[in-house]
Amino acid sequence: MVMSGLHRITGIFLYFGVAFIAWWLIAAASGPNAYANVQWFMGTWIGRLFLLGYTWTLIHHTLGGVRHLIWDTGRGLGPSEREWLGRATLFGSVTFTTILWVAGYFFIG
Repeated sequence: MVMSGLHRITGIFLYFGVAFIAWWLIAAASGPNAYANVQWFMGTWIGRLFLLGYTWTLIHHTLGGVRHLIWDTGRGLGPSEREWLGRATLFGSVTFTTILWVAGYFFIG
């Protein structure tokens, strides 16, 4: 039940996160000054916190979708399997987000 609610909440956050992606794309198309403003905001601690949260939300929601896809095949519906898939979704989303951010800082800076 908690994972179902979290999946819905992450979907809502993704909806609002698309506004920031649109802001970034519009700024990139508008010119260097507009793009620099967006890049400045995304470089602040609140911007990076938003990006971290958006990254985790995107990965968690995707893994939740994979979990639902597994259920659509008729597998993983037992109580212990559901618990395992829920924990795997949480663990996987945190792990993949961490790996992505560490790799991003290592390769991009």
